[in-house]
Amino acid sequence: MAHAVFDGLPDTPLVTTDWLAAHLGDEGLVLLDATVLAVPGFGTATAYVSGDEEYLAKGHIPGAVFADLLESFSDPEGEYPFTHPDAKHFERAAQSVGVDAETAVVVYDNALGQWAARLWWLFRAFGYDDVRVLDGGLKKWVAEGRELALGYVPPRKAGEFYADERDELWADKTYVEAVVRGESDAVLVCGLPPREFSGEQSPRLRPGHIPGSVNAPAGWLVDRDTNAFLPAERLREVLGLAAETDSPVVTYCGSAIAATADALALTLIGHDDVRVYDGSLNEWASDANAPLEGSSLAAARRP
Repeated sequence: MAHAVFDGLPDTPLVTTDWLAAHLGDEGLVLLDATVLAVPGFGTATAYVSGDEEYLAKGHIPGAVFADLLESFSDPEGEYPFTHPDAKHFERAAQSVGVDAETAVVVYDNALGQWAARLWWLFRAFGYDDVRVLDGGLKKWVAEGRELALGYVPPRKAGEFYADERDELWADKTYVEAVVRGESDAVLVCGLPPREFSGEQSPRLRPGHIPGSVNAPAGWLVDRDTNAFLPAERLREVLGLAAETDSPVVTYCGSAIAATADALALTLIGHDDVRVYDGSLNEWASDANAPLEGSSLAAARRP
Protein backbone atom coordinates (compact mmCIF):
# COMPACT_ATOMS: atom_id res chain seq x y z
CA MET A 1 0.00 0.00 0.00
CA ALA A 2 1.33 3.43 -0.97
CA HIS A 3 2.18 5.97 1.70
CA ALA A 4 -0.73 8.21 2.71
CA VAL A 5 1.05 11.24 1.22
CA PHE A 6 0.54 9.66 -2.21
CA ASP A 7 -3.14 8.82 -1.67
CA GLY A 8 -5.23 9.55 -4.74
CA LEU A 9 -2.30 9.69 -7.15
CA PRO A 10 -2.11 7.52 -10.26
CA ASP A 11 0.02 4.39 -10.02
CA THR A 12 3.08 5.96 -11.62
CA PRO A 13 6.67 6.68 -10.52
CA LEU A 14 6.13 10.42 -11.14
CA VAL A 15 4.58 13.40 -9.39
CA THR A 16 3.85 16.72 -11.04
CA THR A 17 5.13 20.13 -10.05
CA ASP A 18 1.54 21.17 -9.25
CA TRP A 19 1.18 18.24 -6.86
CA LEU A 20 4.49 18.96 -5.15
CA ALA A 21 3.73 22.67 -4.76
CA ALA A 22 0.49 21.72 -3.01
CA HIS A 23 2.20 19.21 -0.70
CA LEU A 24 5.43 20.91 0.33
CA GLY A 25 5.81 20.46 4.08
CA ASP A 26 3.37 17.55 4.33
CA GLU A 27 3.97 15.31 7.32
CA GLY A 28 6.13 12.37 6.33
CA LEU A 29 7.22 13.75 2.96
CA VAL A 30 10.97 13.92 2.34
CA LEU A 31 12.08 15.92 -0.70
CA LEU A 32 15.55 15.13 -2.04
CA ASP A 33 17.76 17.02 -4.51
CA ALA A 34 19.98 14.43 -6.24
CA THR A 35 21.84 16.78 -8.57
CA VAL A 36 25.29 15.81 -9.86
CA LEU A 37 27.25 18.09 -12.19
CA ALA A 38 29.16 16.90 -15.24
CA VAL A 39 32.43 18.78 -15.82
CA PRO A 40 35.29 18.35 -18.32
CA GLY A 41 37.76 15.69 -17.23
CA PHE A 42 41.07 14.53 -18.62
CA GLY A 43 41.16 14.44 -22.42
CA THR A 44 37.70 13.61 -23.74
CA ALA A 45 36.51 12.17 -20.45
CA THR A 46 33.73 13.63 -18.34
CA ALA A 47 34.16 14.05 -14.61
CA TYR A 48 31.41 14.37 -12.04
CA VAL A 49 31.17 16.59 -8.99
CA SER A 50 28.56 16.86 -6.29
CA GLY A 51 25.79 19.35 -6.90
CA ASP A 52 25.79 20.47 -3.26
CA GLU A 53 27.33 23.90 -3.93
CA GLU A 54 24.79 24.64 -6.65
CA TYR A 55 22.05 23.46 -4.28
CA LEU A 56 23.31 25.84 -1.57
CA ALA A 57 24.12 28.90 -3.65
CA LYS A 58 21.85 28.78 -6.71
CA GLY A 59 18.80 27.42 -5.01
CA HIS A 60 16.62 24.38 -4.47
CA ILE A 61 12.97 23.62 -3.98
CA PRO A 62 11.96 24.77 -0.48
CA GLY A 63 12.47 22.05 2.09
CA ALA A 64 14.63 19.88 -0.15
CA VAL A 65 17.50 17.99 1.49
CA PHE A 66 20.61 17.36 -0.60
CA ALA A 67 21.31 13.69 -1.37
CA ASP A 68 24.90 13.01 -2.46
CA LEU A 69 24.86 10.33 -5.14
CA LEU A 70 28.63 10.49 -5.55
CA GLU A 71 29.49 9.66 -1.96
CA SER A 72 26.59 8.75 0.32
CA PHE A 73 24.58 6.69 -2.17
CA SER A 74 27.44 4.90 -3.93
CA ASP A 75 29.86 2.22 -2.80
CA PRO A 76 33.02 4.00 -1.55
CA GLU A 77 35.00 0.84 -2.33
CA GLY A 78 33.45 0.29 -5.74
CA GLU A 79 35.75 -0.29 -8.68
CA TYR A 80 33.73 2.08 -10.85
CA PRO A 81 31.98 5.40 -10.14
CA PHE A 82 28.39 5.18 -8.88
CA THR A 83 28.56 1.46 -8.05
CA HIS A 84 25.52 0.72 -5.93
CA PRO A 85 26.30 0.19 -2.23
CA ASP A 86 25.45 -2.76 -0.06
CA ALA A 87 22.32 -2.81 2.08
CA LYS A 88 23.92 -1.57 5.30
CA HIS A 89 25.56 1.36 3.54
CA PHE A 90 22.27 2.25 1.87
CA GLU A 91 20.42 2.12 5.18
CA ARG A 92 22.83 4.66 6.65
CA ALA A 93 22.60 6.84 3.55
CA ALA A 94 18.80 6.85 3.61
CA GLN A 95 18.68 7.74 7.29
CA SER A 96 21.27 10.50 6.78
CA VAL A 97 18.79 12.38 4.57
CA GLY A 98 15.81 11.77 6.86
CA VAL A 99 14.25 8.72 5.23
CA ASP A 100 12.81 5.91 7.33
CA ALA A 101 10.00 3.38 7.21
CA GLU A 102 7.40 6.08 7.93
CA THR A 103 8.29 8.49 5.13
CA ALA A 104 7.47 9.04 1.48
CA VAL A 105 10.13 10.43 -0.85
CA VAL A 106 10.10 12.72 -3.87
CA VAL A 107 13.41 13.15 -5.66
CA TYR A 108 14.48 15.59 -8.38
CA ASP A 109 17.58 17.00 -10.09
CA ASN A 110 18.49 20.02 -12.21
CA ALA A 111 19.18 18.00 -15.37
CA LEU A 112 17.09 15.63 -17.50
CA GLY A 113 15.94 13.55 -14.56
CA GLN A 114 18.66 10.91 -14.87
CA TRP A 115 20.15 11.62 -11.43
CA ALA A 116 16.74 11.57 -9.81
CA ALA A 117 16.01 8.33 -11.67
CA ARG A 118 19.22 6.80 -10.30
CA LEU A 119 18.22 7.56 -6.72
CA TRP A 120 14.66 6.38 -7.39
CA TRP A 121 16.05 3.11 -8.73
CA LEU A 122 18.35 2.67 -5.73
CA PHE A 123 15.47 3.06 -3.30
CA ARG A 124 13.38 0.55 -5.23
CA ALA A 125 16.30 -1.85 -5.48
CA PHE A 126 16.55 -1.82 -1.69
CA GLY A 127 12.87 -2.60 -1.21
CA TYR A 128 11.56 0.93 -0.66
CA ASP A 129 8.68 1.73 -3.04
CA ASP A 130 7.32 4.95 -1.52
CA VAL A 131 9.50 7.09 -3.76
CA ARG A 132 8.61 9.15 -6.82
CA VAL A 133 10.44 11.40 -9.26
CA LEU A 134 9.41 15.01 -9.84
CA ASP A 135 8.41 15.15 -13.50
CA GLY A 136 10.42 17.91 -15.17
CA GLY A 137 12.62 18.37 -12.14
CA LEU A 138 14.07 21.70 -11.06
CA LYS A 139 14.09 23.04 -14.62
CA LYS A 140 10.31 22.77 -14.92
CA TRP A 141 9.83 24.11 -11.40
CA VAL A 142 11.90 27.21 -12.22
CA ALA A 143 10.32 27.69 -15.66
CA GLU A 144 6.92 27.86 -13.96
CA GLY A 145 8.14 30.71 -11.74
CA ARG A 146 7.95 28.75 -8.53
CA GLU A 147 9.82 29.64 -5.37
CA LEU A 148 13.41 28.61 -4.67
CA ALA A 149 15.26 28.57 -1.37
CA LEU A 150 18.96 29.02 -0.63
CA GLY A 151 21.21 27.41 1.93
CA TYR A 152 21.33 24.20 3.87
CA VAL A 153 18.22 22.28 4.92
CA PRO A 154 18.87 19.88 7.82
CA PRO A 155 17.24 16.46 7.38
CA ARG A 156 14.56 15.31 9.76
CA LYS A 157 15.65 12.86 12.44
CA ALA A 158 15.11 9.46 10.90
CA GLY A 159 13.88 6.36 12.64
CA GLU A 160 14.57 2.78 11.59
CA PHE A 161 15.18 1.96 7.95
CA TYR A 162 15.71 -1.59 6.75
CA ALA A 163 16.99 -2.25 3.25
CA ASP A 164 15.85 -5.43 1.53
CA GLU A 165 17.93 -5.78 -1.63
CA ARG A 166 16.05 -6.87 -4.74
CA ASP A 167 18.77 -8.55 -6.77
CA GLU A 168 16.38 -9.05 -9.68
CA LEU A 169 16.57 -5.31 -10.44
CA TRP A 170 20.27 -5.57 -11.29
CA ALA A 171 22.13 -7.30 -14.12
CA ASP A 172 25.79 -8.24 -13.90
CA LYS A 173 28.36 -8.74 -16.65
CA THR A 174 27.84 -12.51 -16.72
CA TYR A 175 24.14 -12.06 -17.42
CA VAL A 176 24.80 -9.50 -20.18
CA GLU A 177 27.38 -11.82 -21.76
CA ALA A 178 24.74 -14.55 -21.85
CA VAL A 179 22.33 -12.15 -23.58
CA VAL A 180 24.94 -11.24 -26.19
CA ARG A 181 25.64 -14.94 -26.87
CA GLY A 182 21.92 -15.60 -27.25
CA GLU A 183 21.80 -17.86 -24.20
CA SER A 184 19.49 -15.53 -22.25
CA ASP A 185 16.46 -13.86 -23.77
CA ALA A 186 16.56 -10.13 -23.07
CA VAL A 187 16.64 -6.79 -24.89
CA LEU A 188 19.56 -4.46 -24.25
CA VAL A 189 18.89 -0.71 -24.09
CA CYS A 190 21.80 1.74 -24.16
CA GLY A 191 21.32 5.24 -22.74
CA LEU A 192 24.44 6.73 -24.34
CA PRO A 193 24.16 9.84 -26.52
CA PRO A 194 23.89 8.86 -30.20
CA ARG A 195 27.45 9.75 -31.20
CA GLU A 196 28.83 7.68 -28.33
CA PHE A 197 26.49 4.83 -29.20
CA SER A 198 27.75 4.87 -32.79
CA GLY A 199 31.36 4.98 -31.64
CA GLU A 200 32.04 8.32 -33.34
CA GLN A 201 32.89 9.82 -29.97
CA SER A 202 33.81 8.14 -26.71
CA PRO A 203 35.39 8.98 -23.36
CA ARG A 204 36.47 5.34 -23.16
CA LEU A 205 39.46 3.71 -24.86
CA ARG A 206 37.13 1.24 -26.54
CA PRO A 207 34.19 3.05 -28.20
CA GLY A 208 30.81 1.74 -29.23
CA HIS A 209 27.97 -0.21 -27.64
CA ILE A 210 27.20 -3.76 -26.59
CA PRO A 211 26.10 -5.75 -29.67
CA GLY A 212 22.37 -5.88 -30.31
CA SER A 213 21.49 -2.83 -28.23
CA VAL A 214 18.68 -0.35 -28.79
CA ASN A 215 19.73 3.30 -28.33
CA ALA A 216 17.52 5.43 -26.07
CA PRO A 217 19.46 8.43 -24.71
CA ALA A 218 18.08 10.16 -21.63
CA GLY A 219 17.61 13.35 -23.65
CA TRP A 220 15.18 11.58 -25.98
CA LEU A 221 12.87 10.62 -23.12
CA VAL A 222 11.81 14.14 -22.15
CA ASP A 223 10.01 17.00 -23.83
CA ARG A 224 12.53 19.62 -24.95
CA ASP A 225 10.27 22.49 -23.86
CA THR A 226 9.03 21.28 -20.48
CA ASN A 227 11.74 18.77 -19.44
CA ALA A 228 8.90 16.42 -18.43
CA PHE A 229 8.78 12.81 -19.60
CA LEU A 230 7.16 12.22 -22.94
CA PRO A 231 3.70 10.63 -23.08
CA ALA A 232 3.62 6.84 -23.21
CA GLU A 233 3.12 6.53 -26.96
CA ARG A 234 6.16 8.72 -27.64
CA LEU A 235 8.26 6.78 -25.13
CA ARG A 236 7.36 3.58 -26.94
CA GLU A 237 8.69 5.10 -30.17
CA VAL A 238 11.98 6.02 -28.50
CA LEU A 239 12.38 2.64 -26.79
CA GLY A 240 11.61 0.68 -29.94
CA LEU A 241 11.97 -3.07 -29.54
CA ALA A 242 12.30 -2.73 -25.76
CA ALA A 243 8.77 -1.32 -25.61
CA GLU A 244 7.35 -4.21 -27.61
CA THR A 245 9.00 -7.19 -25.95
CA ASP A 246 7.67 -9.39 -23.18
CA SER A 247 11.24 -10.46 -22.43
CA PRO A 248 13.40 -8.87 -19.73
CA VAL A 249 15.03 -5.56 -20.62
CA VAL A 250 18.53 -4.67 -19.47
CA THR A 251 19.49 -1.00 -19.49
CA TYR A 252 23.03 0.35 -19.40
CA CYS A 253 25.10 3.39 -20.40
CA GLY A 254 28.54 4.55 -19.26
CA SER A 255 28.02 4.59 -15.49
CA ALA A 256 24.44 3.27 -15.09
CA ILE A 257 22.93 6.75 -14.68
CA ALA A 258 21.14 7.37 -18.00
CA ALA A 259 20.36 3.65 -17.77
CA THR A 260 18.06 4.35 -14.84
CA ALA A 261 16.24 7.05 -16.83
CA ASP A 262 15.57 4.35 -19.42
CA ALA A 263 14.43 2.04 -16.62
CA LEU A 264 12.05 4.74 -15.40
CA ALA A 265 10.68 5.26 -18.93
CA LEU A 266 10.13 1.52 -19.31
CA THR A 267 8.30 1.47 -15.98
CA LEU A 268 6.12 4.36 -17.16
CA ILE A 269 4.94 2.33 -20.16
CA GLY A 270 4.20 -0.69 -17.98
CA HIS A 271 7.23 -2.93 -18.49
CA ASP A 272 7.71 -4.80 -15.21
CA ASP A 273 10.89 -6.81 -15.88
CA VAL A 274 13.66 -4.24 -16.14
CA ARG A 275 17.22 -4.68 -14.88
CA VAL A 276 20.04 -2.14 -14.73
CA TYR A 277 23.55 -3.27 -15.64
CA ASP A 278 25.35 -1.44 -12.86
CA GLY A 279 28.86 -1.92 -14.23
CA SER A 280 27.70 -0.67 -17.63
CA LEU A 281 30.40 0.31 -20.14
CA ASN A 282 32.80 1.30 -17.36
CA GLU A 283 33.12 -2.42 -16.74
CA TRP A 284 32.31 -3.87 -20.16
CA ALA A 285 34.67 -1.70 -22.22
CA SER A 286 37.55 -2.29 -19.81
CA ASP A 287 37.53 -5.98 -20.80
CA ALA A 288 39.41 -6.30 -24.08
CA ASN A 289 37.53 -9.53 -24.83
CA ALA A 290 34.05 -8.07 -24.36
CA PRO A 291 32.57 -7.30 -27.81
CA LEU A 292 31.66 -3.76 -28.77
CA GLU A 293 29.84 -2.64 -31.87
CA GLY A 294 29.95 0.69 -33.69
CA SER A 295 28.28 2.11 -36.73
CA SER A 296 29.65 3.75 -39.85
CA LEU A 297 26.37 5.60 -40.18
CA ALA A 298 25.76 9.07 -38.82
CA ALA A 299 24.39 9.26 -35.31
CA ALA A 300 20.78 8.20 -35.12
CA ARG A 301 18.12 10.87 -35.34
CA ARG A 302 15.85 11.55 -32.44
CA PRO A 303 12.44 9.95 -33.07
